Amino acid sequence: MKTSFPKLTLTFAAVSLVVATANAQTATATRTKTHVQTLASDKFEGRLTGSNGEKLAADYLIAELKRIGAKPLPGMADFRVPFTFTAGSKDGGSKITIAHQKGDASNFVGNTNILALSFSDTAQATGAVVFAGYGLVVPEAQNFGYDSYAGLDVKDKIVVVLRYFPEDADQKTRAILARYADLRFKAQAARQRGAKGMLVVTGPRSPNAGEVVPMSFDTAIAGSGLVAASIRGTVAAPIFTAAGKSLEEVQKELDSGNPHVAGFAIPNITVTLNANVIRQQQTGNNVVAYLPASGSVGGISKPWVAVGAHYDHLGRGTTGGSLAGKDEANQIHHGADDNASGTATVLAIGEALSAQPRKRNLLLAFWSGEELGLLGSNAFVTKPPVPLDQMAAYLNFDMVGRVSDNKLTVQATGTSAMWPRLLEQANVAAGFDLVLQEDPYQPTDVGSFNSASVACLTFFTGAHQEYHKPSDTSDKINYEDLDRVAQFATAIVKRLLDAEQVPQFTKVEQKTDTGGRAGLRLFTGTIPDYASDLKGLLLGGVIGGGPAEQAGLAKGDVIVEIAGQSITNIYDYTYALELLKIGQPAKVVYMRAGARKETTLTPAARK
Repeated sequence: MKTSFPKLTLTFAAVSLVVATANAQTATATRTKTHVQTLASDKFEGRLTGSNGEKLAADYLIAELKRIGAKPLPGMADFRVPFTFTAGSKDGGSKITIAHQKGDASNFVGNTNILALSFSDTAQATGAVVFAGYGLVVPEAQNFGYDSYAGLDVKDKIVVVLRYFPEDADQKTRAILARYADLRFKAQAARQRGAKGMLVVTGPRSPNAGEVVPMSFDTAIAGSGLVAASIRGTVAAPIFTAAGKSLEEVQKELDSGNPHVAGFAIPNITVTLNANVIRQQQTGNNVVAYLPASGSVGGISKPWVAVGAHYDHLGRGTTGGSLAGKDEANQIHHGADDNASGTATVLAIGEALSAQPRKRNLLLAFWSGEELGLLGSNAFVTKPPVPLDQMAAYLNFDMVGRVSDNKLTVQATGTSAMWPRLLEQANVAAGFDLVLQEDPYQPTDVGSFNSASVACLTFFTGAHQEYHKPSDTSDKINYEDLDRVAQFATAIVKRLLDAEQVPQFTKVEQKTDTGGRAGLRLFTGTIPDYASDLKGLLLGGVIGGGPAEQAGLAKGDVIVEIAGQSITNIYDYTYALELLKIGQPAKVVYMRAGARKETTLTPAARK
């Protein structure tokens, strides 16, 4: 809904608020440019969570917070609030033994011969071997018949699959198959059919021919429920020799894309696969401070107002999420708009209000780990250092530095009936062409606070072609309008700090599509907890009125099976959604307080 608010007659109180806010910000308006240029500089190396660049950014924020007189939260001695996360995986010494029926065996170790896949369980699997082509399974819902496991018995066996997808298929077929070629999807397909392990080999006709698959960045703490590794082409050769075939001729036959080219059992050999995955834990740091109320907060309803922005970004783009081109590989992702702009806005709000009287405490939060899945803000609401039921509101700022055509989007307005009127009043002075969106289920830190039942807003000036690229640099920021965003927000925060009545939280039903895999049209209403180390999909919440809530699912439930597919993590769940159909009930098995339960969920169409 796009809304342009007319110039209204101001009440005396509103005039006083605007004048006081404008005067307080005269000295701080130009500092936003310094903040953005500093945070987005090469020195900070893209501010990857857990990196030295993140530490330098935190040091800068803390220095600025001290300058304006902010303090660590009550009971805390430091501005940093640490949290741990999985920063990736490395191979701890995987190996494979290929034993022939006649008694001889070949052993292979070392990262050039075998490398565990990042999502593998750390375990040993032994079994007979079955070749399953490219290991691709396209769900029936796609009306495209392709199942690499058709006619194969892989139960309790080791499955060998080719990396990628058929090389010579027509473009339309390649487009369909590419969608299901992710190695996690292939692992799930093998596990669902009872395989003990999976070996991936890059065929001689494919890119990176014969090489092992590098261990990708993976924030999942839990494994996939399968022992999985990639092997060098020379390691795979004797496996195919045992079947009287060469890997190149087998791949060439499959590369036509003909779905009727079948895999086959490989006789007379047994494979023992030992995968050793070391998941590397690191520490990220939120930076959190507050400006205490001017007087006692005794008797004041919900004595905290919070404003926040994530200050982390993608580093050099090696951890996933980068949209850099090949010519930009390993370059610093500066993150000027995403999200030095939001960080600068929070600093500006704090500075503008630091010298003004406040009836409530103002919490200033800078989150890390947002780019890895809202890790920092989720850690905060999971173990809140400030009681969340004492928080009147949370305002979030993510990508607010590229105002175009005077448009400013404010999301999550449905979380309180108070928001539209308050925004309208504050916009009299700001004069933005506001776009109000009720939906709080956004891929930014506002989602963490909505799930904790805190009335919230998030501010956004729109996507652009530099998003998640090294070219998101400080010279592209619209600083004049960034200052206007900060002034607009400061007026709202000032009113919240002094209001007799605070926003009352309203649970919002899902009304718009907030994203998901390309082409995914169905809606389940689940909110995953991306930081969970549990086997299964831990629900961080459910969307009000959505299919999950109607099915009786709730925050804290752990989904372990859906539509007959076992679920070990968020990736399994995402792939399993491909099997669901709009309006057709699906059985869901979940754990609640240690008890195994079942329900039926009926997916709806995204609106």
